[in-house]
Amino acid sequence: MDVPFLSLRDVNARYVDELKAAASRVIDSGWYVMGDELVAFEREFAAYCGSTHALGVGNGLDALSLILRGYKEMGVLRDGDEVIVPANTFIATFLAITANQLVPVPVEPDPFTFNIDPERVEAAIGPRTRAIMPVHLYGQLADMDSLGALASQHGLLLIEDAAQAHGARRNGRRAGTFGHAAGFSFFPAKNLGALGDGGAMVTGDDELATHVAALRNYGSEVKYHHLYQGFNSRLDEIQAAMLRVKLAHLDDEVSRRRSVAQRYREGIRHERIVLPQVGVEESHAWHLFVVRSSQRAELQRHLSLQGVQSQVHYPVPPHRQPAYASLHDVPLPITEQLHNEVLSLPMGPALDDDAVERVIDACNTFGGMS
Repeated sequence: MDVPFLSLRDVNARYVDELKAAASRVIDSGWYVMGDELVAFEREFAAYCGSTHALGVGNGLDALSLILRGYKEMGVLRDGDEVIVPANTFIATFLAITANQLVPVPVEPDPFTFNIDPERVEAAIGPRTRAIMPVHLYGQLADMDSLGALASQHGLLLIEDAAQAHGARRNGRRAGTFGHAAGFSFFPAKNLGALGDGGAMVTGDDELATHVAALRNYGSEVKYHHLYQGFNSRLDEIQAAMLRVKLAHLDDEVSRRRSVAQRYREGIRHERIVLPQVGVEESHAWHLFVVRSSQRAELQRHLSLQGVQSQVHYPVPPHRQPAYASLHDVPLPITEQLHNEVLSLPMGPALDDDAVERVIDACNTFGGMS
């Protein structure tokens, strides 16, 4: 039997009775949008993160977009303002910026942690810079101390793309509470995954929370009275109920992910496979375990022949996508090298010890080495 990259069926099977009970509770309630389950989940997720507000929205992209739109409605951001963003990230980070008529300024990462390089961020700050949007890529917190100091020094917003970082923490603080606001995704494959799509924004800013609460609901605080040209982006009751079940198990699942990652980092020993570096082990949520190889295609083919599934996150960086043709000439060699070399190994809370050892063995026998 193959080692799956991620089996969502296995992940959710452990809580199937709780999930079915939660679904039945919603069905029986007769209330399916903006009801008690959402209110309860928002309260519980805010408490989990250690923040004041959490607002459920349709997906992770909407969470980031609504944060930026909220700041525009507050007059903090204006069309044409620049937002510094990691060059190596999923395209949603860029889309949230340009959807709000803001300008993404891509900055190179540290090639070993994959996260945005604060020294390069400082060099990129210009007269139109108004925000920094770090991504906690693959579940490892960016250097928020350094980025927070830069944001404070230059009077910039610090907005976390925490879509992959549920459960990451450092010095007693969790992802989503290091900046002014944060966006989370609850796509099913995430550490905290719904059984459909979903997202949330988290903030300690009362004014921003009030604006986003209206913006996600057609720009309305009172039904049929619209303050803004808003959106329909609301986390529905079924998904809120599913997430309440899974939130209670999140820390245990992240602990298992850390155990798998530790075993990989101890066991994989191959000169053509570069392992990820970790600043603080207990802070990493290990949404993905991403290695690098200059022979990625050959490595992925070898793993497949050994019955080990793998994926590439992400083969083409945002600045090389047709959607961002205006950025094609921006020199970002580190980012492009990473996107040519990264390979994600199986990772998840349902991965058993035998499967982990199979992955390690498959990696170590690449090219005949043992």
